[in-house]
Amino acid sequence: MSTLEFYTALSALWIAIAWLPYILDRILVRGMIAALGNYSEDAVPQSAWAQRAKRAHTVAVEAYVAFAPLAVMAMIRMPDDAYAGTLAMTFFIGIFAHYIIYMLGIIILRTLAFALAAFSTLGLALHVLGVT
Repeated sequence: MSTLEFYTALSALWIAIAWLPYILDRILVRGMIAALGNYSEDAVPQSAWAQRAKRAHTVAVEAYVAFAPLAVMAMIRMPDDAYAGTLAMTFFIGIFAHYIIYMLGIIILRTLAFALAAFSTLGLALHVLGVT
């Protein structure tokens, strides 16, 4: 398995499980039945950290939607390319750090972590297009 494949899969795995903390908070705050129910404006609000975690998860999903097709294209066109693997690693580090930092409420570092993931996607796009 190449570095590109590994970090693309690891990013997908992270995004697939990143919902767990805020769902567990919802169960603790609202109770099991209310947590499983439909959305209600009258529901007890979740903890602030869980609300931030949910937003960070949404950002990760949106970022991955742009990153994943580029990663697949790179896997097809340049399967052993080390630069693409490095960009996949920095993408993963960026979205993982963004989630943790956003959940903790650290504003400036949150933006820098997201920028790392976003610039990794941009770099991968330019690489796939043959610009870099």
